[in-house]
Amino acid sequence: MEPQTADRTQLPSTPGPLASFVRFVVCGGGIGVLSSFAVPLVAMTMPWAVANAVITVASTLLCTELHALFTFGTGRRPGWRRHLQSSGSAAAAYAVTCAAMFLLHTVQSSPGMLTEQAVYLTASAFAGIGRFLVLRLFVFAGTHKDRRPAGTVVALPRPTLPRTAVSTAC
Repeated sequence: MEPQTADRTQLPSTPGPLASFVRFVVCGGGIGVLSSFAVPLVAMTMPWAVANAVITVASTLLCTELHALFTFGTGRRPGWRRHLQSSGSAAAAYAVTCAAMFLLHTVQSSPGMLTEQAVYLTASAFAGIGRFLVLRLFVFAGTHKDRRPAGTVVALPRPTLPRTAVSTAC
């Protein structure tokens, strides 16, 4: 008798909220750090604002791929709809950090670098938590419920009719 082997088509279970959040921070933070090094390198060949935009778009696309496959365990790559939703949440996070810095400079005309960093990092943390919630609860919600590969045939149970008394008399 052969030993039973695991089904190779079975996908790992969806990570829980804490595991997803840790993965979100690692993926997003890792790509953010790599992006911070990439922008100045790309800026050597084009204006800084253009280099920043190119790297931002590329890093957002890469993060969405990683979040779909790794962070939220959907088992499939995101489509354009999820890319657009994720980009929208990234734009909202960007707006939050810009608003925080604008508010800081409105309240205090020339804040120190430490104050600016504290406000920026705090706003980034809140924006990141908000973005995580949007991605988990809306963008990638429900995608893990049915993760069979495309083209999988599912056998449905045959309906059974209730047994009734059959009259044999004519």
